Amino acid sequence: MTDTTKNQTLSQTLCQGNLAKLPTSIDIPTYDRSQLKAGIVHIGVGGFHRAHQAVYINELLKTPGAEQWGICGVGLLESNRGLRDILVRQDYLYSLVVRHPNGKIDNKIIGSMIDFIFAPDSKQAVIDKLAHSDTKIVSLTITEGGYNVNPTTGELDLNNASITHDIANPDDPTTAFGYIVAALKIRKNSGMPAFTVQSCDNIQHNGAVTRKMLLSFTQQQNPVDAELSQWIAQQVQFPNAMVDRITPVTTKADIDYVAQTFGLLDEWPITCESFSQWVIEDNFSDGRPQWDKVGAQFVSDVTPFEKMKIRLLNAGHSVLGLLGSIHGYATIDETVSDKDFADYLRAFMDLEVTPLLEQLDGIDLAQYKDTLIERFSNPNIKDSLARICSESSAKLPKFLIATITENLIAKRDCSLAALVIATWCLYSDKQVNQSQQALDIQDAMRDELTKYAKKTPTDKFAFLKLDSLFGDLIIQRAFSEHYGNAIDALYSPSSHIKEIMKSTLAKKHKKVSAETK
Repeated sequence: MTDTTKNQTLSQTLCQGNLAKLPTSIDIPTYDRSQLKAGIVHIGVGGFHRAHQAVYINELLKTPGAEQWGICGVGLLESNRGLRDILVRQDYLYSLVVRHPNGKIDNKIIGSMIDFIFAPDSKQAVIDKLAHSDTKIVSLTITEGGYNVNPTTGELDLNNASITHDIANPDDPTTAFGYIVAALKIRKNSGMPAFTVQSCDNIQHNGAVTRKMLLSFTQQQNPVDAELSQWIAQQVQFPNAMVDRITPVTTKADIDYVAQTFGLLDEWPITCESFSQWVIEDNFSDGRPQWDKVGAQFVSDVTPFEKMKIRLLNAGHSVLGLLGSIHGYATIDETVSDKDFADYLRAFMDLEVTPLLEQLDGIDLAQYKDTLIERFSNPNIKDSLARICSESSAKLPKFLIATITENLIAKRDCSLAALVIATWCLYSDKQVNQSQQALDIQDAMRDELTKYAKKTPTDKFAFLKLDSLFGDLIIQRAFSEHYGNAIDALYSPSSHIKEIMKSTLAKKHKKVSAETK
């Protein structure tokens, strides 16, 4: 191909009319997208949604009778404006690059999204779409912070400015809860059935958390309308689910790969690993897609599955993310490819997490952990540590601190996790790695984390005094002693994270060995 021809080709945007120009090796939608209805409205269209739920729907739409389960995306934030513009130009199509650990690549075009509403420009349009009779499911990937849970009390955070705004201004919503309640009020008053609210975020008991926060929000917003809260409590279903697929942030290299391979310009492709899992409680308000036909699993109780995944995979990511960032690594795969980090991670999973998990039928925990290491090591998935560590204040209470708390109650050692929390303190305080290179820290609580962490040189327990995150860990001697030792080591002028890890791990193994004699 000459440069002129190549430039002409790449000037053609990925869209419905250009699908026929794609190589036959690329998996494209085989269904008539013009006949789809948006039975699902998804709030928070990020990379994970487009690599996970939207892909399950894409595969289901290839079977007859599933036409009512198209997706309408909703963007709540001003930062979603660019995504809206790209999706409109591309007829809501996007490419998915699935990278296997052995180097194999599956190239797909996903067509399950048929509309996208940008809420800041069209608030009433979002409410109307949610309230429409076609809408059977309202699904969410709004990150852990989007649920506005106070990590200490477990209740709705009424100090959040967006929540207080939506409580006071029901006709001018800004949050997912504000939009959902506005639409449910219309459906109740019109005698329509309720839709299902389905969380697809990495939160343990995500459906139950969503239900609790939404009902609390409704009661605060509508204090004299008890009937609305009662109707939601009785009619709206909130199925718990466990979701899993590693999906890195899209890079220019991903865009270039798609341009070269597909011959068309996709401005926002998605890259993901080949592994995908979705375990869902079979509990819906007004029908559901037959996701089990395309690989999802319906169960009566998802709790043990989600605990396994959150405490091993998500916490494992955070362990590698914080320790690896301080060392100077940039991605998960290069971090876990270092034996010292792999050994530390496996010991954490084996010794501090596994004893808290129940055995699941059909799940070999040892094999599951082996698979996690293999997935983390995938050299074709360059998942950045900055992404993994982003919003740690929303993630770690559920992923890691919950494990620490359970171990303390069971009187089990938690020294490996204590080093990770101490490293988070150093990460928040210094904001550079051991080579003095700046860290890319993205966290809604960044200023508060920094404020407490910077007091550490004169008060080594200062970080733990941020009780909205750590509760009473500071007075739990079985934790604070390990934490204090870790801080001493990390803040030593000659400190090196790998040496501290190896020392901590050696002491851990020595203690375990003594206890088993």
